[in-house]
Amino acid sequence: MQKMNLSIEKNDKYVIVKLLDEKVNDNISSELKHQFIDLNNEGARNIILDLSKVSYCDSSGLNTILAGNMMCKSSNGSFVLSGLNEKVRRIIHNSQLEKVLLICPTVEEAIDLVFMEEIERDLINGTNN
Repeated sequence: MQKMNLSIEKNDKYVIVKLLDEKVNDNISSELKHQFIDLNNEGARNIILDLSKVSYCDSSGLNTILAGNMMCKSSNGSFVLSGLNEKVRRIIHNSQLEKVLLICPTVEEAIDLVFMEEIERDLINGTNN
């Protein structure tokens, strides 16, 4: 079993998880899902998954991405994918997941989206954080 290679950058309102492996498949999906659970348990409700190094994602990888998305949504947060290459973008498109997932071209745009969604949630909930 392959060990997952990633970097995690924790910020006040979001966490950036950057996968450094080229493939999101059975070998790392379970470990990645546990990483999302750990981050969520630590209070991270906004996760940006940077896939700029990833060139392949199989169904177990897609399931892990969907699990991360559901976890963030159930915590009233956002799960954003960024840096998709053409192959991964096509896999997500063919699975019709672009209707479910938030996708931004760059991490910077994903951060902006997270902040906009936080402001929107604050307005809806009537709080000022």
